[in-house]
Amino acid sequence: MEPFLIVLAIIVVIAVVVFGIYNGLITARNRVKESWSGIDVQLKRRTDLIPNLVETVKGYAKHEKEVFENVTKARSAMMGAGTPGEAEKADNMLTGALKSLFAVAEAYPDLKASDNFKDLQGELSDTETKIASSRQFYNANVLDFNTKIQTFPSMIIAGMFGFKEAEFFEVEEADRKPVEVKF
Repeated sequence: MEPFLIVLAIIVVIAVVVFGIYNGLITARNRVKESWSGIDVQLKRRTDLIPNLVETVKGYAKHEKEVFENVTKARSAMMGAGTPGEAEKADNMLTGALKSLFAVAEAYPDLKASDNFKDLQGELSDTETKIASSRQFYNANVLDFNTKIQTFPSMIIAGMFGFKEAEFFEVEEADRKPVEVKF
């Protein structure tokens, strides 16, 4: 009877370890999903601000049609993004389009002085800060989750239950270059 109890105790210990690792993987995966939703909320906020910004600039710069079309296309791509990879590409496209929009605004002193434009620009700047913070939080959770999937012994459990690595939300190479400031 004693060998049976030893085997039973070993089985119980193994089951507890497997359940603990599995629950840890589920928790980490849910943190990744929750942190992605934080990015998604901020990206949505930014896409909601953009039409107001574009309309404000349009009032001053009627002949800058291509810039407005690029911003609109980038906004549509952002709204249609379903995965972190798609959102990353759309975010980079939108960032470039917004840079062009602000470059146009620089050419119109009356626009830059407009309270509406200043308010929208401030809100957009605040949103960009929140996106950067959300991106950092998301990537930290992805790192934790991916590390759990790649390390022993949790990699065995992750493989058994079909856990897949999450994508990091990365910056496009062009955005890593230093910004040129000219006076």
